[in-house]
Amino acid sequence: MKNKLNRRQALKNLLMGAGALPLMATPLAGLAANEFNEKTLSVRPFGDEKATDPITAITLGAGARGNVYGNYGVEFPKELDIIGVAEPIPIRNERYAKKHNIPEDNRFVTWEHVFERPKFADAIIITTPDDLHYGPCMKALEMGYDVLLEKPIAPTEEECRDILALANKTGRIVAVCHVLRYAPYFIKLKEMIDSGVLGELISIQHLEPIQHIHMSHSYVRGNWHNSKETTPIILGKSCHDLDILRWMIGQPCTSISAYGNLKWFKEANAPEGSTARCTDGCAFENQCPYSALKIYYRDRTYIHVFDFPEEDHDKGEFILEQLRTTNYGRCVYKMDNDQPDHYVSSMEFEENITANFSMEAFTSYHGRRTRIMGSMGDIVGDMDEFVHTDFLTGEKTKWNIHVEDVENYKNSGHGGGDWALAADWIKAVKLQDPSLLTSTIDASVESHVMGFMAEKSRKNKKMMPVKL
Repeated sequence: MKNKLNRRQALKNLLMGAGALPLMATPLAGLAANEFNEKTLSVRPFGDEKATDPITAITLGAGARGNVYGNYGVEFPKELDIIGVAEPIPIRNERYAKKHNIPEDNRFVTWEHVFERPKFADAIIITTPDDLHYGPCMKALEMGYDVLLEKPIAPTEEECRDILALANKTGRIVAVCHVLRYAPYFIKLKEMIDSGVLGELISIQHLEPIQHIHMSHSYVRGNWHNSKETTPIILGKSCHDLDILRWMIGQPCTSISAYGNLKWFKEANAPEGSTARCTDGCAFENQCPYSALKIYYRDRTYIHVFDFPEEDHDKGEFILEQLRTTNYGRCVYKMDNDQPDHYVSSMEFEENITANFSMEAFTSYHGRRTRIMGSMGDIVGDMDEFVHTDFLTGEKTKWNIHVEDVENYKNSGHGGGDWALAADWIKAVKLQDPSLLTSTIDASVESHVMGFMAEKSRKNKKMMPVKL
């Protein structure tokens, strides 16, 4: 209700002011129609210089995301001290333990082993695969740990609701890694919506361009290629986006309709002369944009997924061996993948606000694109900058995100959101105050329900109500 009053008051103020303004021959006095006012959106620095007593945490899963949050502790050891790790891949376990000086007694193979001991840290960081979120989160809450939980919360709606119920029962803090809420770009967009400068919020269009190589890497060949073994792509990739829409709009979603399918990455589209692996002498390999030899061996992109040995070795030969033996070397048309490569959904929120979301694999670029339409202005943005146009004056204001003077900003992904979330979570745990977070389990479950209903809509080809 507060947002609604703010917008209406802003609209009233604008209209009252209009009566006192002379008619202008140009959109803005002294400003040509194709020019912009330029403003810079500063990014908050990371790190608390006053911190002296770090919270202690155990990381479950020492892969990419486990290292993102763990690295905050490396950079700011007075805030976060990683004292334990559970990781079944030996080389990852060893490297993580070495990075954080974890004693041998606190190194575990699987998450279950951590909970065989009495509670020995303040919090648990859960960055295991999607289908291994539920078990460790429930156990951590039972034993009195606070939790940082990588998205998605869990693969099923029932499991998400179980975690919510137990978190509320135990009173523990569960922060879900909806890191876009902590990115300066989206924080400013929400601030502008709430301020009323756009008048009444009418509708939002939001695009997530996965980028074609990223799609082939993560959702055709990679860990999330099979929805039955992990989670549907609308949750595994885009629960960020459903969450950010719900957060910016500030109203509950009431219904959702979704469409999409796997159109391109399937055997029916395999070129003549293609082979099961790109290393098997495929006749089409040098003409294929998804060639594993091109992506990983020649261009050396996405090779962070390969656990290179520490000792001196031929990196090229190691990559080739991975392509001969793992899914990353398989033909994208001959994988056992089932994730849609294009997905659109339409949503209706309370107060007659609508939103359209599109997740697209076949783009040449990354980075979310957002269009926000209000009764008195609109915003068009791409996470690096956005332009606000005032309908009354015609004034255009371009906001750029300025990061050059913020040390370590580039170590945080998702537009700075990764480490901003980590910093706020640490404070929330230290002070036992969940109000310092926007991505609590209570707030995050709603957008997950939207995702589950979108998937039901897509499969059943009908509009689904969203009920909490």
